[in-house]
Amino acid sequence: MQIVMHKAIQTAGDFLKDLSLPAITAGFIAVIVGYTSSVAIIFEAAAVAGASSAQVNSWIGALGIAMGVSTIGLSLYYKAPVLTAWSTPGAALLATSSASASMSQLIAAFIFSAALIIISGVTGWFEKIIDRIPISLASAMLAGILFQFGLKVFVSMQTELILCMVMFSSYLIIKQRSPHYAVIGALLCGLAVAWLTGLKFDNIRLSITEPVFTTPHFDLPTLLGIGIPLFVVTMTAQNIPGIATLRAAGYQTPVSPVITVTGAITLVLAPFGCFAINMAAITAAICMGENAGDKPEHRYTAAVAAGVFYLILGIFGATVGTFLLAVPKELVMTIAGLALFSTIANSLTTALAAEQQREPALIAFLMTASGISLFGIGSAFWGLVFGSFALLIVNRFAARRR
Repeated sequence: MQIVMHKAIQTAGDFLKDLSLPAITAGFIAVIVGYTSSVAIIFEAAAVAGASSAQVNSWIGALGIAMGVSTIGLSLYYKAPVLTAWSTPGAALLATSSASASMSQLIAAFIFSAALIIISGVTGWFEKIIDRIPISLASAMLAGILFQFGLKVFVSMQTELILCMVMFSSYLIIKQRSPHYAVIGALLCGLAVAWLTGLKFDNIRLSITEPVFTTPHFDLPTLLGIGIPLFVVTMTAQNIPGIATLRAAGYQTPVSPVITVTGAITLVLAPFGCFAINMAAITAAICMGENAGDKPEHRYTAAVAAGVFYLILGIFGATVGTFLLAVPKELVMTIAGLALFSTIANSLTTALAAEQQREPALIAFLMTASGISLFGIGSAFWGLVFGSFALLIVNRFAARRR
């Protein structure tokens, strides 16, 4: 017991020593971006499933707590920015295919999907596949995932020119003098402009989320029709990009234990509405970039900070949803793009560095950035497939020439 206490005190001491304001800022922005970009899909999925107002709040609360606990625990344990997130493609899947199932049947599908994720982690087969992905393709896929967020800085100017221009200009100016505070400065300027132009929070009331337990009912058609697709989209569209993000940033965190933990926490909280949590990619990239601090070995503190914000948002789930939906979407998209500029640049540099792998990496980038979906599987997965296929051909003919 004394050894455990000593280890915990030492970990806390290391964390406080490594923590910085840029790390806290990066964690805060990552959570805001993650919630505002897809919280509406969660509400829609729960509504389609026939959830009551209390159950919807329970879903948001369970997801926030699951992400908070897993992010804090994994990041502190591995001293790496291991950020988790809810499965946005999974929520979209539920929003389109859960109308025919009861809430009890859906909860059983969540449990079934979580069990499959645990099996993937325990057996190690998923990690073996991931470890075969070259760093050039992983970086190209990451750049492709983040590409649309970079574009939205400028696309948002079509509808909110003054707001976006103020944020963009302040980012550029502040970065020349204090690079680590450029993103938070742009966010504060954006909030000031939004407030001056009519942003109001009069209807927001502070309330704590009350968990609602739903007894699962295991029904084979629902398990096959919803549980398995939920597992597939979570692994292919979320976990693969999430792990590739870690690898592209230079972190060699073990994959199998992380996957197992996300599956186990989902399994425990599924009856309260936690349908799937997984490795994050876009929000994780915010916590891995230069904006999160000078030293890569200290950037785990940004993820821990994000985990704390996740917990707060989970506890006050109902309030959070109202608040985040009140913020202009252009503000969120602009701050997300600005926060990811350096990561996009670094990913493209790494992807195109090796001349022999340059074209396969470009193919992986373009396919991922296209955003298409084939056979119900997102473009990030197909970016890896097409890039790997191109690299295989390049290597085969290069070997023949030798």
